[in-house]
Formats: sequence, structure tokens, C-alpha cells
Amino acid sequence: MPVLKSEARRAPDGREARKVSAHSSEDRLAEARGLAEAIALDVREALLVPLAQPRPGTLFGSGKVEEIKALIEDAHAELVIIDHAVTPVQQRNLEKAWQAKVLDRTGLILEIFGRRARTREGTLQVELAHLTYQKSRLVRSWTHLERQRGGAGFLGGPGETQLELDRRIIQDRIDSLNVELEVVVRTRELHRAGRRKVPYPVAAIVGYTNAGKSTLFNRLTGADVLAKDQVFATLDPTMREIRLASGRRIILSDTVGFISDLPTMLVAAFRATLEEVIAADLILHVQDVSHPERQAQRGDVEHVLTDLGVAVSGPEAHLIEVWNKIDRLSEPERDEIENAARRNDAPPIPVSAVTGDGLANLLAVLDARFSANDLILSFVVPAREGALVHWLHENTEVIERSVTEAGDLIFRIRIERERRSRLDAQLRRAGLTCSIAPV
Repeated sequence: MPVLKSEARRAPDGREARKVSAHSSEDRLAEARGLAEAIALDVREALLVPLAQPRPGTLFGSGKVEEIKALIEDAHAELVIIDHAVTPVQQRNLEKAWQAKVLDRTGLILEIFGRRARTREGTLQVELAHLTYQKSRLVRSWTHLERQRGGAGFLGGPGETQLELDRRIIQDRIDSLNVELEVVVRTRELHRAGRRKVPYPVAAIVGYTNAGKSTLFNRLTGADVLAKDQVFATLDPTMREIRLASGRRIILSDTVGFISDLPTMLVAAFRATLEEVIAADLILHVQDVSHPERQAQRGDVEHVLTDLGVAVSGPEAHLIEVWNKIDRLSEPERDEIENAARRNDAPPIPVSAVTGDGLANLLAVLDARFSANDLILSFVVPAREGALVHWLHENTEVIERSVTEAGDLIFRIRIERERRSRLDAQLRRAGLTCSIAPV
């Protein structure tokens, strides 16, 4: 199965034929091959195809189409993947010319997502993206799409073509999926509201696919999320609670990996999942520092985050860079990375999720970041004040609770500084005059 990487060049008039990727052509070809192998496809041939000016009908020139046809026949390939956007007309014409199925980058990523989705939410989101993509692919390439159905009544009439009927059926299903996903969005919002009441802050792990997010997540939480050296090894988000050295509890969220040229329909379909990133109190951007295209991958992730409305730099940014896979570096390379991290205005944290190096520092940074605006208070609450006890458990983090000989309760709590006035109001409502002393 050939995997083609179309390399765009400037058109004769000086305009760019397509957006130029920050990734090298060789890296994009290797990534395309990895995407194909992620769903167990047998890649027989992978090649770069220079593309100065895309042809409207076939994308490639006639000579290149014939050349690739010979490769397909020699390899007995049934599927050709083109790492480039392919229009429905181009797909139809190439399939006729090559007598093989043609899939573009978007179609391949959708296929991977379709096989990896496990939860009800993930399945709905993948189906929505598939149908949105399929709707744009309906062209008059099969005879049944030219048939017409008669209208109702005595006179009948031309009715609607099969093409129009197929589009309507797909649109009806898309509308139905959007309604179901709205329920998912509301459910996730209820869960987030519940977490805000506790309150446990949320740190979301994001990064380019195969950067080691799930391995890091497992190492920090003791979870058993699938972690493989494979693109999109995990798809459905996972959340786990961890306890930091100060006693603070936080929720860590492992999200779907990003990739260059992530299809817009996938970003739209996975909005329920991506809202977990938007709503997170802190974002951990995991990067593979051993990858030669690290800076390009970083730019791709930041581009998606910016599209989601997440600040990636400046005073409003709540993001920490985690430079993963330092175990794959030589000693001089590792020293260089650690020195570069120290010189950075917002110091990244070099770690190895496999060996555990740097994770203690990462946890300490998380603890300091989440505790910067906290107060730890200790005070006595009479046993009769059940409403106040309930309020404390619902609105603060109870670090410790003990009972005096008289039966009263001694609370040691953590509360955000800006919520201190609400605590004072609750104490006054209970008629308490006991002092509150930081501990």
C-alpha cells in the first residue's frame, strides 16, 4: 500500500499552493507511515511526490498518476493514502485511474479514531466527525445516486435524487448526534461543577500524539491507561486523583493527542472532550525533547490551544511545559536541555516518564502553583453546628478533622484566599466567636 506525501511547492505566480508545514517532508512522510501502521496496515511503499501546482481533477499530473499506478500494480495494493487534502472529485478520479481505494489524511485520522473510541462519548464524537466528512464526499460517481424518488399525491413529480436523499439522511443523523452530544456537554459541566465545589483543581495533560502523555499520567497516578509507542494510542479522556506533598488533592486529566493539520471537523466533534482542557486550572504541555521536530510539534499544539481560546503565553497563560523523554538523550544533550530550561522565563520541567527522573520536581511545581493562593486554617466548630460542618466539606478541602474531649470538632482546612470572606460569613451566621489561626 503506497503512502504518498505530497510536497507543496510555490506556484509559478509566486503564490503558495498550500499552507507550508513547519515539519520537514521526511518527518511528515514518517508520520503518515506511522498513522497507517497504527491501524495495522501493511505499508508496501512510501514516497514523496513534489507538487508544484495541484491539478483540480487528479491532484497530480497525468505522468505522475501513471507512474504511481505502476507502483500500485507491482505492490498489488488495494489502498492508497495521500498525506494531503483530497477533494471528492480528485478522490473519484484517482480511484478510477488506479483501481484502488484512495484515502486522504483526514480520512485516515478518522479511521484511526473510529477504531480507538471505546466510551459512548468517544463513539458519538467519532461518528459525528465521520458523517461530517462523508457528507462532503457525496459526488455523482455511482449510478444509484442519479435515481429519483416519486413525490406523494396523484401527480407525483420528480421527487428528490438519491444524492439528495443520502445527504438528508446523513444530515438527520448529524442533527441527532449533536443533540446526544449536548447531553454529554451538560453532563461534563455538572461533573466540573461538582469538582469546583469540593474543590479539587484540575491539571490537564496535552501534547502532540506519542509525546508520552499516557506514560506520564500512569506514572503520576498509578493508573493503567494504555501507553504504547504509537500515534493515538489512547483516545478517550481519563481522570484520576493524586495527592501532593502538602496534602492537597488534585485531578489529573489525560486527553487525546494532537497532530499537525488536525481536521477541523475533529476539533468540532470533540468539543466535549476538549472543554476539559479549556476548563482546566492548569495545562501540562508534554513535549518529546528527543524528537527532531519538537519545535514544529510544539507549534501545532499551541495552534490548537489558541483556537480553543487557551492562552499559551503571557500573564494569562496557565500552562507549564514538561520536556519528556530526557532518558533518550545523551549526557551532553541532556545537560544542554536542562540549561535551556533554567534560562527560560517560564522554566520548563525536564522529566522522564519511563525512569521517573524529574517527576519529584514536577509534583513540587504543581504543589507550589496550586498552593500559591491558598490559606490553611485551623479552628474549632461546636458539634451542634451541622450546617457549618456540611458547608466546610462542600466548599473547602478538609485536610484533617478530629474531636475534642467535649465532643467539638477541630477542623484543619485549605481554602482559596478569595473565598475567605465566605468562610467568615458562615462562621458569623453560626454565631461563632472563635478565632481562626493560620497553621
